[in-house]
Amino acid sequence: MANPVFIRLAEVINKKQDMRVVSITVKPTITNCSGTIWFTDLQLQEGPVLTGYTPHTEKQLIEVTPVVWFNGVVRSSETVIVCNQGNTSGGLDIHIYPKEDMAAGSVQISQAAGGQKVTFPNALNAEDDLALLASVRECTRNGVTERKDGFYQYSAAWDSKHKVTLEEGKSARVLFELQQMQNGGGSL
Repeated sequence: MANPVFIRLAEVINKKQDMRVVSITVKPTITNCSGTIWFTDLQLQEGPVLTGYTPHTEKQLIEVTPVVWFNGVVRSSETVIVCNQGNTSGGLDIHIYPKEDMAAGSVQISQAAGGQKVTFPNALNAEDDLALLASVRECTRNGVTERKDGFYQYSAAWDSKHKVTLEEGKSARVLFELQQMQNGGGSL
């Protein structure tokens, strides 16, 4: 039996009217496929910020420095080390600018040895601006919403390794943007 592959999906549902929601019905639906599918940890929450399982950290963190950028060139596959001078993890905004056209599914980013992986299933054109933005939970290509399979990226405290994989023999410019943070006041 193959190892299960779990993909985290997040969707925004906007109300049609500015009224209180009394009830919600969720019906996961799968069509035209085979195999085993698990739906786990379905979560609904209100508000503009994704919180996961704990209160949003915005009130608990303070900035260490202004936003910092890490630029580089990746050829086929490289590991980028991001130095985070904060004492806590921070979300990464990543821009990838392919120097040549890239085949569908050939661009991916992951943490260290492959965790927190994200793959971009569509083909990319040379000089596209592919943006994976953890700060606003968006993935865009040239400013238009772009499909991704996987996770937004983050930088661990002190340093973190990010493997950027491209189509074999091709290259891209990359820009990592990070707001370094440290723990602020007490818990909520």
